[in-house]
Amino acid sequence: MKKLTKVKRYLVLGILFFLPVAFLLMLYPAKHNYEPLDVVNEKVTDITGFRSDRGEPLLLKNHITVLGFLGKSPLDHMIAASNLKELVYDKFKGFKTFQLVIVVPEGTEEEVEALKKEINTYEDLKYWHYAFASEGEIKMLYHSLKADVNLKADLSLDEVFIIDKDLNQRGRIDGRDERAVENNKPAFGVYAYNAIKVAEIKNMMSDDVRILFTEYRQKRKGKFDDSNTRRANEINKKHE
Repeated sequence: MKKLTKVKRYLVLGILFFLPVAFLLMLYPAKHNYEPLDVVNEKVTDITGFRSDRGEPLLLKNHITVLGFLGKSPLDHMIAASNLKELVYDKFKGFKTFQLVIVVPEGTEEEVEALKKEINTYEDLKYWHYAFASEGEIKMLYHSLKADVNLKADLSLDEVFIIDKDLNQRGRIDGRDERAVENNKPAFGVYAYNAIKVAEIKNMMSDDVRILFTEYRQKRKGKFDDSNTRRANEINKKHE
């Protein structure tokens, strides 16, 4: 009798443990099914004329790209690079078409090699690229992006961007969390993510990249209802 009671107790505990987990697993894809990552800007300039550190052709088109600018002194941005490596690159490096592209001016090759030695500690970062370009080309690329921060004089930026396969910039039209919405806090757009802020990269940005991969997976399966075009038009009209 005691043995039977013990079995029942473990059975109840098992149900209580696994039921919430099962519910969350079902809820997660359902939520993302109806909340794709917003298109906040279209027609981002591709990096056709930029020179890759690997000597290979490098494009944003047909890739899901995390795009950053480390400027004329890449080593000064070691914290941002480390955060991107540990909190973004390591999570998504196994996904097809994912890449992380860091834009730097021509003439920074030696510093980039030094940065590689710091970042590439144990592995060759196959999907991490450095793109060298002239100051004019870098500014042209930056001006094709929607941002509420300015490119610094040394052509660097603490913020990084998410670019989809069709050269659309992705983010959030309304960046408030549920609590902020409940408290009627003013809405704000998220066009880029601060690579210095661990919480922002670890939580918000990583989640947004994952949502984008989910969107493309659903598109391949024919299960995706695209509402991004409407929302992109709305956000662009507001900023014209």
